[in-house]
Amino acid sequence: MLIESAHDLFQIPNDVTYLNCANMAPQLKAVTEAGLGAVRAKESPWNLTAPEWFSGAETLRALAAQLLHVEAGGIALVPAASYGIAVAAANLPIAKDQTVVLIDQEFPSNVYAWREVARKTGSGIRTVRRDGNTSWTEALEDEIDEQTAIVAVPQCHWIDGSKIDLERIGARAREVGAALVIDASQSLGACPLDVGKVQPDFLVAVGYKWLLGPYGLGYLYVAPKWRSGMPLEQSWLTRAGSEDFARLVDYRDEYRPGARRFDMGEFPQFVLVPMAMAALQQIITWGVDNIQETISALTMRIDEHAEAEGYTVVPPDQRCAHMIGIRHSEGIPRELAGLLKKAKVFVSIRGDSIRIAPHLYNDRNDVDRLFEVLREAHMAAQC
Repeated sequence: MLIESAHDLFQIPNDVTYLNCANMAPQLKAVTEAGLGAVRAKESPWNLTAPEWFSGAETLRALAAQLLHVEAGGIALVPAASYGIAVAAANLPIAKDQTVVLIDQEFPSNVYAWREVARKTGSGIRTVRRDGNTSWTEALEDEIDEQTAIVAVPQCHWIDGSKIDLERIGARAREVGAALVIDASQSLGACPLDVGKVQPDFLVAVGYKWLLGPYGLGYLYVAPKWRSGMPLEQSWLTRAGSEDFARLVDYRDEYRPGARRFDMGEFPQFVLVPMAMAALQQIITWGVDNIQETISALTMRIDEHAEAEGYTVVPPDQRCAHMIGIRHSEGIPRELAGLLKKAKVFVSIRGDSIRIAPHLYNDRNDVDRLFEVLREAHMAAQC
């Protein structure tokens, strides 16, 4: 079902064309209001009861679980994708003669931790590349073998939206006995993801992109087999019985149940949690399938414009529907950045790709306005 324009739910000036949700989402007015209310509440800490240290985080945990169709006990609250990847890296076993499989030009948060693992264990990194006739899914399947210990991939490539069939990669990983780690930061909230079918060992997503929430608060799903693992921190808040403030010095070895042991320190986040709750509630109300269908109408229009203007794009059946990268044989005009800034049109340049990431606050006029600027930049480059 197509969703009517949500522009009025955001504080976006009419002269701004923001097509850069993959970088950072604009803030819903409801999220701003939730944040302001939380800041005001923090003025009076004497009104904060012990149960309220946990209740907001538990509500948020349940919302994230609803989005992923998993149990709330499988979700940990983390500050960044790199934190979630670090949890996975600290808990997944790998031997010296094994490898971690990554895709070429992956986002750094899903690379550096595995390089450190390889350095410490003497294991290897296998970087998967593809040619123009091979999908990421096919290229990955060809490289995952009996030496593979860990497959660390996104749902779509952050540069151009080209997709990875996570169900197929999950099945291939299980076939060879490898663990699957997913960075869903560029897809969760805008692209359906069935955890039950994919069966990742760990999945992390930041909250400030397609989940429309604040910076500094994200979500980590941990499969049941790893929920007795070792957290990165030893926070008092993650220990069993921590709700009883009068007995905190009765030190406990046990953790709170499920993935809660992997929560970041100070996870109650009294300002950020209400903001994130408002964001996830709106996404759940819209429905991820509906969000994807609505954004897809815009990316298809981008596709049509791009082909007419001589750009190459990843075919629709090989990309996620919510963002698109376009490339021109003449490269990116040097004048483009200045012209985009002058016109108040916002996209991202990622390598040789112009990455365009619309959301429900955009419409067809925004797409047309972008291509007016692109035509102007190419004409200027030819002069």
